[in-house]
Amino acid sequence: MHRLVNGTQGYDWGSTDLIPRFLGAEPDGSPVAEIWVGTHPLLPSSLADDDERPLQDVAGRLPFLLKVLAAGKPLSLQVHPDKGQAETGFAAENEAGIPLDAPHRVFRDDNHKPEMAYALTQFETLVGFRPTAEILRVLDHLRTPLAARLSRELHEDPGFPGIVRLVERLLRDVPPADEIEGVVAEARRHLAEGTDVKRAFATVVELAEHYPGDVGVVVGLLLNRLTLQPGEAAFLDSGIIHAHLSGMCLEIMAESDNVLRAGLTSKHIDPAGLVSTLTTRFSRLARVTPEPVDHATVLLSPGSDEFALAVTQCSGADGDGVEVPGAGERLLICTGGEVALRNEHGQELTLRRGDTVHAGADDGELHVRGLGEVAQAFQPASLPATSRLVDLV
Repeated sequence: MHRLVNGTQGYDWGSTDLIPRFLGAEPDGSPVAEIWVGTHPLLPSSLADDDERPLQDVAGRLPFLLKVLAAGKPLSLQVHPDKGQAETGFAAENEAGIPLDAPHRVFRDDNHKPEMAYALTQFETLVGFRPTAEILRVLDHLRTPLAARLSRELHEDPGFPGIVRLVERLLRDVPPADEIEGVVAEARRHLAEGTDVKRAFATVVELAEHYPGDVGVVVGLLLNRLTLQPGEAAFLDSGIIHAHLSGMCLEIMAESDNVLRAGLTSKHIDPAGLVSTLTTRFSRLARVTPEPVDHATVLLSPGSDEFALAVTQCSGADGDGVEVPGAGERLLICTGGEVALRNEHGQELTLRRGDTVHAGADDGELHVRGLGEVAQAFQPASLPATSRLVDLV
């Protein structure tokens, strides 16, 4: 087993305090958006106990990436490509000579990016399109020319394909800022009167506070608002439009950093590319039901070949500790308390909240004892099971 040193991303949407406090540090006022744990070449982890040797030297290239994500304000309106789109886009940008770290680069690798979010605090997000009837209810409350036009177009062209075409027109012919503000003003009026439809109006007002005049504010009306409480999880397949809003979570995903954006951001946007990812195939969006493995561990395995998450809680009542199920290459993070992690050879490491460890196949069976919680990312082939998924759309 090896302790890890991990890099952080200071994107402007990051929280100034959630990750520093998670790591036991004093916030300095700077946003800290993500911790990356894994072997992705853009921000690979290294071994703390071996002169910060790259993790990939001992683990190989891992098929999954584990992150701690902390949002202080809404993230970009975004979609992740499927495998075929990623391979085609990555090859095309390489052929065009676009550097991997170029701000306008879209495809930074050739992989897809299904992902699962496991809430560490209350976590708010926008995920997937609302049903047509619900969108029409939202729009019909807003007495503005823009809302009336969108409602009319969706009445004439309903269903998922019609919603995608509606979004395509919004992104191609962006409404003037005053028309967007008119929608926001109507949402504020309804909130002041105590009226909302599935939190759509509260969402629009929240988005407009951070991104006034942005077309993503209007697109936000069309998206489901989802709240995850600590310990709850959701699976987002490639091709699901989303924008996380606030809170801290663990994200586990196929190893990729491919993001197509179309609003709510100062980064490069690719509206046409985003729309193209919404029209290729069925993509699954679902709550992930934790499956008990034993009294101490639940498994969150959404059916992806690349990743699963096991969350183990232990206490003094467990005596010599409890097993952390799984095998092969594993990444572990202490998400609370203080625990001792032991491999089958007797090596033991003490972990506090925020500490991360790599365990390889040679470490064998792992046990944890103490008072705390450990989350383990691994390939589900070593513990074949699939959690029950409850589709959200």
